[in-house]
This record gives sequence, C-alpha cells and structure tokens, in this order.
Amino acid sequence: MMKKLISAAVERGAESLHIKAGDVFRARIHGDLVKLSDEPFTPVDTRRIAMDLLPTDALRERIDEIMDYDFAWELEGVARFRVNILRQRGTFMVVMRVIPWKVPSFEDLGLPLSLAEIAKQPDGLVLVTGATGVGKSTTQAAMIDWINRNLQKHIITLEDPIEYWHDNVSSTVTQREIERDTESFRSGLRSALRQDPDVILIGEMRDTETFEIAFEASETGHLVISTMHSPTAVGTITHILAMFPDQKEVLVRRRLADTLRAIISQRLVSKLDGGRIPVVEVLVGTAAVRDAILQGEVQQSIIRLIEEGSTYGMQTFDQHLMQLVKEGVVTFDDAKAAATSPADFELILQTLAQEDEEAAEEQAAGDEFVSRNFFPE
Repeated sequence: MMKKLISAAVERGAESLHIKAGDVFRARIHGDLVKLSDEPFTPVDTRRIAMDLLPTDALRERIDEIMDYDFAWELEGVARFRVNILRQRGTFMVVMRVIPWKVPSFEDLGLPLSLAEIAKQPDGLVLVTGATGVGKSTTQAAMIDWINRNLQKHIITLEDPIEYWHDNVSSTVTQREIERDTESFRSGLRSALRQDPDVILIGEMRDTETFEIAFEASETGHLVISTMHSPTAVGTITHILAMFPDQKEVLVRRRLADTLRAIISQRLVSKLDGGRIPVVEVLVGTAAVRDAILQGEVQQSIIRLIEEGSTYGMQTFDQHLMQLVKEGVVTFDDAKAAATSPADFELILQTLAQEDEEAAEEQAAGDEFVSRNFFPE
C-alpha cells in the first residue's frame, strides 16, 4: 500500500513526501504541501515504514537509536529518493525528496544556457547557492551531465548521499558516497587530488578545511563545483570570507579572487501553467569582479557588475524575473514576491511598461503620418 501511495504521489508531480505519526500522508506538489490520504499514520506505522526503508540490516537492528539519518532509496520503475528519517515527539517521521531517473538538462530546468559556458571552464571554483529545497543538487547534476555529454573528462563526485546516477558518456564519472565509499568530504576531496580528476563535484561546502582543499584543487588545474546555503552571489562571497579568521582575510580574498569562476544562486517561483521554475542570479568571475573582491568592494560594486554584465552571461534575480514576466511564464505578483527588492521591482516594471506604451504611441503616430502624407485616399 505504501508503494502504491508513493507511486501515485510521484505521478502527480510530487517533489517530496512526508510520512509522520499523527498526520496523513502529504506530498509537496508545485510548492504546496498537499494531503493525499484520509487516515493518519500511527507511531507503529511510521516505525515500520522507516524500518523497511533503511538500507542495511545493521541499521535496522539499531533503529531505535536513530535520531536523524540520510540515505538514498529507489522504487523500481518510479523514482529514486533522498530519504531523511528523523524523530519528532518521540516518534519516527520520514521525509523523501524525489529524484527523477533522468538527469534534467539546462533546457528542461529552464536554466540560462550561459551555464554551459561556465561548465566549460578548465579549472577554478563554481558555487551553486540557495536555500534548502531550491534545486541546487539538480542544477549541479545538470552541469555534470552537460560536461559528461560534451567533453572528455574524468569527473569525481563526492555526495551524501548519491542522488542522480550518471552513465559514462563522453566523460567517465566516478561517484563516491560519503560513509560508504569514502570517510568524509574532506578525506574524499584530499584523495580525489591523487585520482587524476578533471572535475570534482563536492556535495556541499561544510567547513573551512573543505574550502582550503577546494582552493588547492582549483588552483592546481581542476574545476571544482559545489553548493552553499547562501541566498545571493554577494552573500556567498561575504559568507566565505566570514568563515575564516580575520588574520587570513587578505589571503582568502586573493585565493577566492583567483579561483572563482562563477556563483549561481537560485530560488524557485511558481509557473503560470503549474509547477515551479528556478530563478537564477549568475555572477561570472571577470577581471572586474576579481578586483572588487581583492579591494573589499563586494556589496555595491559586485551588484552593479552583475546588473551590467549581460555580455558575460550575468544576471540578477530581478532581471531574470522581469524576463519571465515578459515571457508570460510567471505572474507579476509571484515575481514581485520572489524579487530581491519587491518595491524596486514593481517600479522598474512600471517604468518599462510606460516606455513600451510611449514607444507604441510614437510608432502609431508615425504610421498615421506616413499613411496620410504618402498614401492619401
């Protein structure tokens, strides 16, 4: 019965599933947590489901010791899932994030094609940032898939757990899961430097030691792709600098300026025709961005460089949202709610609409003049 419920939820477009004692079965569909059953789960139900999902007998034997545990699980013919088993009010809860079998492309996700140019970089640091649940891992997977299909590289991924499976196409992809294939991100990353990689994907940057090794890898001819929980490109740079002690700030600024190739920050917004689409801010590590990092002019200088950097494939959240509103992909209200500065966003769109109206009136007046003077009745 549980497998039937999971299958039905996935068919309806579920992004995640929630199984909790005292509550009904719920699924997040197009951003909303939707009720999919009438009968609430009992504590016995959720314990049994957690037991069935756990990947090994050893874990099942000590299930009552588990407080939080992450792993991957698959339902044949349906999907893979990133599963988190947790405790709440002394009972088990299970949250399952859906991972489609097929790795989505940039086009599938509605991501800007400038990400392909970023994925082509031979070395340096690329960070995908945003809140939990906005699709950072999916964007990473799309970048790895693009490299895999278009370049001849050795890609090593360090994941906790492995989400998308990558076949070997033009590249070879070595996927290592934390605690199963390697002890930790730090040890796996240190080992990766001796395994002839071209590209290293790190599931998440969690501490300064991982950053130190990532800097080293990107400085020695490798492309390093990872994620961070920071809301914007500028916020990401500020967060990285704040992770290190003050006496290291000058050195970290220099290393970051030298290695940063791009920051891709994303949010999700509801589409007019259903579902959600990522809205992305893209910062590319140009010479001007490098100078701004070195000189400590992160806040205003880099925001301005992103706004004016469309030639390099850069864009702000608000610029992407404006594009999606003009294309009829998202509503004005949803775009305004997701904007970095909702008041400024509304003012700019009103100004653009007024300019378009004035241009249309001028065009109409010009057409009337031509018709009256050169094509008289």
